[in-house]
Amino acid sequence: MSKLNELATLIREAKCCHVFTGAGVSTLSGIRDFRGKDGVYAKPWEGHRVEEILSLPFFRKKPELFYAWAKEFCYRLEAFDANIVHRTLAKMQKNSLIADIYTQNIDLLHQKAGSPRVYEIHGSPSSHHCSKCKKIFYYDEIAPKVMRDELPRCDECSAVIKPDIILYGESLDAKMLEQAFNAMADCDLLLVLGSSLTVQPAASMPLVAYQNGAKVVIVNAQPTPIDFVATILLQDLDECFTFLDKEF
Repeated sequence: MSKLNELATLIREAKCCHVFTGAGVSTLSGIRDFRGKDGVYAKPWEGHRVEEILSLPFFRKKPELFYAWAKEFCYRLEAFDANIVHRTLAKMQKNSLIADIYTQNIDLLHQKAGSPRVYEIHGSPSSHHCSKCKKIFYYDEIAPKVMRDELPRCDECSAVIKPDIILYGESLDAKMLEQAFNAMADCDLLLVLGSSLTVQPAASMPLVAYQNGAKVVIVNAQPTPIDFVATILLQDLDECFTFLDKEF
């Protein structure tokens, strides 16, 4: 039996299959990943490492530079379409073949594909809040300002508005983390798709699934630190989901 046929069998037989996705899923939509050869982190921007730009201390000190960088990466989401992975996962979720999707991505493409249950571990720019009075703002309000090179400020108190993306140096949402780790512990199959599994604590979630008896399938272009736990190890997301799309 081929690995792809074996994967289809595992999905059919699973009582509870969760999915964990990373940046590699979105590269098929034309969005650059972070740690790949041509990824976002490969070159500095305006003399700053991108990891530095994506940190909370940097945002607090130089929000205008953060938004100048984020303009192309976070505020042109309407320019990108869901791909074969997003669409197939949405179909499988609606047909009860998979349960929940936990994603490290901030591009909203799972939702665009129609997935009903997506949990964003690192947040997303779909919502923003005032850094002072905490008033909430939404992507459609903020994106036009960013695209005009305006620094988004609160209309109530004039403080800088921050996207609800978890930056380096910022704690992940505790309730979200608890829910995610509980889900990993309860599933009997976990599909890990397009993640290098290097950013903690999200990267340890597949290990929790494995340690609680789940079978783990990893589909990623590069090796990950936990490939050794995988029941099935594949590299080509496009090939894999073209197969699954026809299968299901």
